[in-house]
Amino acid sequence: MSNEPINTSEYINWVKKIKLKIRQSQIKASVSANKELISLYWYLGNEIVEKQKKARWGSSFIDQFSKDLKADFPEIGGFSPKNLRYCRAFYNFYSNGSIWQQLVAKLQNNKEWQQCVAKNDNALDQNLIIPEITGQIPWGHNIHIFTNSNDFEEAYYYITETIENGWSRDTLALQIKTDLYKREGKAITNFKSTLPKPQSDLAQQTLKDPYSFDFLTLTKPYNERDIENQLVNHITKFLLELGKGFAFIGRQYHLEVGDSDYYIDLLFYHVKLKCYVVIELKNTKFIPEYAGKLNFYLSAVDTYLKSDTDNQTIGILLCRDKNKIETEFALRDFGKPMGVSEFSLTEIVPEELKGSLPTIDEIENDMKLLDRK
Repeated sequence: MSNEPINTSEYINWVKKIKLKIRQSQIKASVSANKELISLYWYLGNEIVEKQKKARWGSSFIDQFSKDLKADFPEIGGFSPKNLRYCRAFYNFYSNGSIWQQLVAKLQNNKEWQQCVAKNDNALDQNLIIPEITGQIPWGHNIHIFTNSNDFEEAYYYITETIENGWSRDTLALQIKTDLYKREGKAITNFKSTLPKPQSDLAQQTLKDPYSFDFLTLTKPYNERDIENQLVNHITKFLLELGKGFAFIGRQYHLEVGDSDYYIDLLFYHVKLKCYVVIELKNTKFIPEYAGKLNFYLSAVDTYLKSDTDNQTIGILLCRDKNKIETEFALRDFGKPMGVSEFSLTEIVPEELKGSLPTIDEIENDMKLLDRK
């Protein structure tokens, strides 16, 4: 037999298949181990809560409990007093009556869970369901979620988004900090009247209001072009804020219509919606005239860039402020799909103005003087 390496396509494809199987097994083992860990933390949280209720042990109980666990299991992490308190908070959050009712209501609308309930009397057992749902993401992610969520809907949103987008812990923390749950799908649009279902629903959920560009630091005075430059310079963070599916095409994208030149602020392609997305930036309050210009750009892109396999181009107008009723009226009769959202960024006071602005101490002293009068 020859000792030379085998380079046939059959062998190479076979090795690829084996490697894929190994990776899948590693992922399954990792997920399974994580679910076991989350299940343990749920159990510990349950035990701590119940014992503190019945035995009425003081606050030092968890410190003593931590020492006893670490003495017998020195090789296992996660038994620090801080983490045991997180286990207690984890249990308290999901076992809360209103939270549990929200969870059950969501599961009752899930076909897989309906089948599971029909076969298993324990399918709606908290001790089985919570580790199953939360065990799909790491413990550190879970801590960020249950310590910052107001209800199960919000927690479940961040769990599913973390799974779908593969968010790191830092990315999840950023999305929670910027209140993504409350911002997603909140833009004012005319999608229901201009796009077919389910594309209109997906497009609506794709947009946010407001957009948070806190990664930008601009010194006044600045204009739309300055904002564009910084967004492109921070394209990775910009794409993260826009959300999954956006692919950057270009800024000040040139289109020639008739004998005139036009330049789109920012042009993207959305791989899920399968369409071009035109973004126009306005560092002012929204006025109805902006919708007319955006509609013109959408017509141009549909004519010159859109292929037969692409869906209708969507426009997003980003402005600093808007009036809800005025914006809805402005979009109502346009045939092109458009949405309007606000955006925020970090503004730096110019050095030459800092000396002329009152300090916090000066403001407080002025307030005290006013109180005395």
